[in-house]
Amino acid sequence: MLFPDYHFHTDFSSDCDEPMQAVIASAKEKGLSALCVTDHYDMDFPVRPEEPDVDFDLDLDSYYRTYHALSEKLVPEFDLRVGVELGVMPSTTKKLNAFVQAHPELDFIICSLHVVDGMDPYYPEYFEGKEDLSAYRHYFETLLACVKEFDNFNVCGHLDYIVRYGKTKADLFDIRDYADIFEELFQILVARGQGIEINTGSLYRGLSFPHPHTDILKMYKDAGGEIITVGSDAHHAEHIGYGFDAARDLLLSHGFRYYTTFKERKPEFHKIP
Repeated sequence: MLFPDYHFHTDFSSDCDEPMQAVIASAKEKGLSALCVTDHYDMDFPVRPEEPDVDFDLDLDSYYRTYHALSEKLVPEFDLRVGVELGVMPSTTKKLNAFVQAHPELDFIICSLHVVDGMDPYYPEYFEGKEDLSAYRHYFETLLACVKEFDNFNVCGHLDYIVRYGKTKADLFDIRDYADIFEELFQILVARGQGIEINTGSLYRGLSFPHPHTDILKMYKDAGGEIITVGSDAHHAEHIGYGFDAARDLLLSHGFRYYTTFKERKPEFHKIP
């Protein structure tokens, strides 16, 4: 099943070297007919001295120029849309709300939490002196706090991102430890007309399941959640569309009958074949 890939990165993200054109070429080779580019913009990202170029800034003018030049060549046989993955922190929620309001040309906004207490859990030192359960819970609490203050987005990205990097991964994951947080989060998202994503990037990053964990996905569905996009989180062209058969099976097994795309930030629903 080849869903439109609604989460991938190009060389406009500071952790990616793939030109947008190369990613599109890979998608076409795999039979995809639609993509939404979602490069990183993590406002005030804590740059590490040893990685001075990994700042997750975004040159929007060049980004738009490249997108428009390519999309005009692809119409009508290929549908390319433009979005952004915004890295949120408690200190940036107001600025991100203003940023989104200033850029109505973006079709799609992902809200993702990459930094907690000044550090990305991607780095092993984040977990030093912490138990996974308390680290995970603090991550989810921080995400909830951010979502309460930042409301100009369409879906929350890789809800359990931190589980990729924990010492025990998902081996000891028990939804009962976090159910109160997700219950409140999903009440907010459903009331606002926002959603979540299936992110298959976890499948090539050490997990056996797409984000989010199946118990989180069940909670979202039980809360009335219907808006759900599918993305590979690809940083290499070869990963475009990765694991989408698994995503389809997961969605259908949880009772989802439609997946979502976005144009001008309005959801479009498509039946899962």
